[in-house]
Amino acid sequence: MPIAIPAGVTVTIAENNKVTVKGPKGTLERVLPEGIEIKVDGDVVNVSRPDETKRMKSLHGLSRTLINNMVIGVTEGYAKKLEVNGVGYRAQKSGKTLNLSLGYSHPVDMVDPEGIEVEVPDQATIIVKGIDKEKVGQYAAEIRSKREPEPYKGKGIKYADEVIRRKVGKTGKK
Repeated sequence: MPIAIPAGVTVTIAENNKVTVKGPKGTLERVLPEGIEIKVDGDVVNVSRPDETKRMKSLHGLSRTLINNMVIGVTEGYAKKLEVNGVGYRAQKSGKTLNLSLGYSHPVDMVDPEGIEVEVPDQATIIVKGIDKEKVGQYAAEIRSKREPEPYKGKGIKYADEVIRRKVGKTGKK
């Protein structure tokens, strides 16, 4: 399936399958597996495989998706929304540091990695933005890991689209 290149985006392929995608939001580079053939034909990118081995079939789909994610990243960008639930749990932003109060005896401070932007519109919402889908997802997962949601009260940091399966607590004797 060819990948359409939108206006204002350039895709270049160097030796060793090094793909560079330049767009209005920035530049992304990635070295893709050898053996997969990548060609730019006008305003589409075609990814093809040399043979039908199981490894080549899986690398073919992976390579196509990675290039497509790079093209979407430099045009629209990616964002993950996290919600902080719990009494006294809150998030604040100061400079490039994200300050989290998560019920521990100490505040949790996280510095934004290169190429990632974090917004805190209110104390219970964190939005992670960037052009690299992999980095955005990884940083969002690191923030979530500081206090994962628990199944009894639902306290913790969860993705906005995540559903927490709740459990019933234990009941006492009568």
